[in-house]
Amino acid sequence: QVQLVESGGGLVQPGGSLRLSCAASGNILSVSVMGWYRQAPGNQRELVAEITWPSRINYADSVKGRFTISRDNAKKMVYLQMNSLKPEDTAVYYCQYRRLPGGDNYWGQGTQVTVSS
Repeated sequence: QVQLVESGGGLVQPGGSLRLSCAASGNILSVSVMGWYRQAPGNQRELVAEITWPSRINYADSVKGRFTISRDNAKKMVYLQMNSLKPEDTAVYYCQYRRLPGGDNYWGQGTQVTVSS
């Protein structure tokens, strides 16, 4: 059983920063993928950033240079530092975990990020 709990969302002005955290519990293995996805109203869920064991990082083009993903395996945490936020970053952000190879995807409940003046 895997549980993921996100925190850190909120309302921020354009150009501001937020740091999202995801606390994982249960059968969490280091040999896995952990990442962040987001879904805006009317849009499909899309990848924001992910870390694949041991340290390969992948970012969506729209967030490169602004967002930074990090992971603490000992604490079973994954973070998303978001800088220079734009209104188009507004979405519900979801934490994701998948054991390698071929494991099921697990999702958190999501945290709302709203970028508005």
